[in-house]
Amino acid sequence: MPHLLHLDSSLRSEGSRSRRLSAHYAKLWRTAHPDGTVAYRDLAADPIPHLDEAGFTAAFTPEADRTPEQNDSFKISTELIDELVAADTVVIGLPLYNFNVPSTFKAWFDRIVSERTLGQLTGTKLVVVTASGGGYGPGTPREGWDHREPWLRHAVTNLGITDVTFVGAELTLARESPQMIPLDLGAAEDQSFADALAAIEELLAA
Repeated sequence: MPHLLHLDSSLRSEGSRSRRLSAHYAKLWRTAHPDGTVAYRDLAADPIPHLDEAGFTAAFTPEADRTPEQNDSFKISTELIDELVAADTVVIGLPLYNFNVPSTFKAWFDRIVSERTLGQLTGTKLVVVTASGGGYGPGTPREGWDHREPWLRHAVTNLGITDVTFVGAELTLARESPQMIPLDLGAAEDQSFADALAAIEELLAA
């Protein structure tokens, strides 16, 4: 039975483009897989505790010798790893904060790296839907400042994941940022979002 893990990480509950894009993907996935199941986790509404010394050392400590703190932290990581390992497809809604991923997503990722996942997820399909307040493409003043994709591609390769697709919308602050409003990029924002929706639909159609 096909199984989708759906993650969101935007701190915005309303107006989040990455949430809208990931929800669009999940909706179409359900239609394409009527017998499938979906697990959903909101990393902003229910943040994962950052990996600490107890959590890190628990993985290398026999269960009988773990402290209560190690057991608690290990339980959290085990739950997250179970969710990931069970999934055939993972869709991640990923905004851009300070030129990289939200800390809530990094906290999740640090906990799912383990002996159970390193090099073990060769059959997992990963779809990352991104949103950026500005523009970071070729020829823009901040070309190369968006570090999400290069970092995440390297990180998931370590898990054995090679089937990775990024779909992104940009200029999402065109109508909200005082610095961007005078640039009159609203139409470009709308087009970018429409293109992202269409790209998701093409993915599911294929």
